[in-house]
Amino acid sequence: MDWIQNLFFGTGIAHSVAVLALVIFLGVALGKFKVGGISLGVTMALFVGIVASHFGMRIEHNVLNFAKEFGLILFVFAIGLQVGPSFFSSFKEGGLKMNAVAVFLVAMGVLTCIALKFITGLPIETMVGIMSGAVTNTPGLGAATQTFAELNPQGNPSAISMGYAVAYPLGVMGVIGSLLLIKFIFKINIEKENASLAKSSQDAVDAQRISLVVKNPAIDGKHIHELRDLISKNFVISRICGADGEIVVPSPDSVLTLNDKILVITAKRDVKAVEAFIGEKIDMSWDRLKAYMAARRIMVTNASVNGKTLYRLGLYDGLGFNITRVNRAGIDLVAHRDLSLQIGDRVTIVGSESAINNIEKKLGNSMTNLRHPNIVPIFLGIFLGVFVGSIPFHFPGIPQAVKLGLAGGPLVVAILLGRFGYKLNLATYTTVSANLMIREFGIALFLAGVGLGAGEGFLDTVLNGGYKWIAYGAMITVIPVMTAAFLGRLFFRLDYFTLMGVISGSTTNPPALAYSNAASPNDLPAVGYSTVYPLSMFLRVLSAQLLIIFFL
Repeated sequence: MDWIQNLFFGTGIAHSVAVLALVIFLGVALGKFKVGGISLGVTMALFVGIVASHFGMRIEHNVLNFAKEFGLILFVFAIGLQVGPSFFSSFKEGGLKMNAVAVFLVAMGVLTCIALKFITGLPIETMVGIMSGAVTNTPGLGAATQTFAELNPQGNPSAISMGYAVAYPLGVMGVIGSLLLIKFIFKINIEKENASLAKSSQDAVDAQRISLVVKNPAIDGKHIHELRDLISKNFVISRICGADGEIVVPSPDSVLTLNDKILVITAKRDVKAVEAFIGEKIDMSWDRLKAYMAARRIMVTNASVNGKTLYRLGLYDGLGFNITRVNRAGIDLVAHRDLSLQIGDRVTIVGSESAINNIEKKLGNSMTNLRHPNIVPIFLGIFLGVFVGSIPFHFPGIPQAVKLGLAGGPLVVAILLGRFGYKLNLATYTTVSANLMIREFGIALFLAGVGLGAGEGFLDTVLNGGYKWIAYGAMITVIPVMTAAFLGRLFFRLDYFTLMGVISGSTTNPPALAYSNAASPNDLPAVGYSTVYPLSMFLRVLSAQLLIIFFL
């Protein structure tokens, strides 16, 4: 029966795979149990890993690091692809507020760390390790270790790693617990919050439908395509109701006359300008058109269409149909002539059945094509992400270069590919299920790896005075999170779901994000996380290095 002993407590590939699989299995299974209505989900794999490692189920160091870091890369890359299409628009609308909260949270964490160093008298290397563990920031740990070794070659950097290991578990739980406490303090009802948010999002969607009556004499008798030269705004006239009461789908050559009633699709920011240019806003139902015209949404699945504009595809000035909106990652965009289509876009078309069928053939509308995984951009993106994450950034007065690391680099690249990949003819679209699979697989590997790495010597450290470090780490976790939460909720009016993502990203805490995603009925935690993560990661790494430099 030696083979069973070797399988669980030995060495080799079979042992490593078996231990990782067992830890993840038990972690995910136990994470489904709820205590007081709360479940940890995949985060439980961290604690199962600690227990398994404590009882001798350990993995060779290099293999463990590979599993852990590769899992983290997969997790953040999938997040980046998911939020990439809407990242920059969300940053424009609320990103400054989110990053302001993130900077405040990071600064509070550093100040708390400095205060505890002077109060407790602990060496700065131990406090930096505790701080890195309290915010689950492995790159910060690595940067601090490297800086310590350069400044003190004869010193022992193990205090940094041990402080990290001791503080990490409660760092995870501290953030999750703080999110629950925020929910309790502000009396947040998830269903009501989501309903209110959905209503406001519907009101604030980029593409707006407005009904107008033509009152401007300057456009009387003008063709629709001539209006482009008169006003520098993007809008689409979807339907026209003339004096005879007949509703038609216009073409670019259709003529507008005074008192025509029209349905216009335009960006929210341009509504007032378009209304002032054309005429008066009215209430009108356009349902009568449905009797003899069709309105359908067609999915872009044809790879040859990816990255091409509506004008280039011949879909802007066509006869017998009108493209009114393009939905991308949940956001409605105005279908202007220079809008480039991407794989996964949903195009709203109004027109005759024959015209729509012809467009459907051109765009694809095949879910089978979308289900086929796009492996090339994923692995290209991972390579580029690791490359970018490895680029050293040098700053005056700082001896150690700062890097985005194996988490920050892939996240930044994934966001850019998700948003601009079509310009390189890369089909970066992944189905929701495929993206979720990559995410869950990655975070499970990461958490299991961290737990297995932290379990050895964990109990001894805690019993020999390390329990105080846990308290210090909890303070570094909870104090900044709670103060930042009040700032974000009361001053910046962030919704709870976005706030969860901002806090998870500011603490560079993938387990907290995993919990936030599970607790949220929408993708806003992922958007908030990705918006603040790059800057937060940079500040975390930089602050860890600076603390070693200034206080060693």
